[in-house]
Amino acid sequence: MNDTIGAMPPSGEWRCAVAAVPPGHTATFRLDCGGRTVSGFVVNHDARYRAYVNRCPHRGTPLDLWPNELLAEDGRALVCSTHGALFEPDTGFCTAGPCAGDRLTPLPLVVDGDTLAVSCPQRPPPSAR
Repeated sequence: MNDTIGAMPPSGEWRCAVAAVPPGHTATFRLDCGGRTVSGFVVNHDARYRAYVNRCPHRGTPLDLWPNELLAEDGRALVCSTHGALFEPDTGFCTAGPCAGDRLTPLPLVVDGDTLAVSCPQRPPPSAR
């Protein structure tokens, strides 16, 4: 199951409770990064949290064309709904599909006690090819 949690904060940081993203789940969000909206998501895979920009490196489309459908059915890979590209949840590396060898853009994530905090990237995410 995947959830949309939290709201777009004015500070460019998104926070949620660790418990809101249990193992095998994702949460989508939006950040205001210097006047630019960045859509992202957190994935909890093997008890580790990672955050990425919600943009496939192949065409620049969101991975979840259907709301919050980010994980493959077996939960072992992130999947792009547009062309079926598969990504390793821990690294964002594309293992199959039209963007094989490329990666998702990571977002800075800190686990602060019982809270996940994701902030804007230092550089703007790359544009679609």
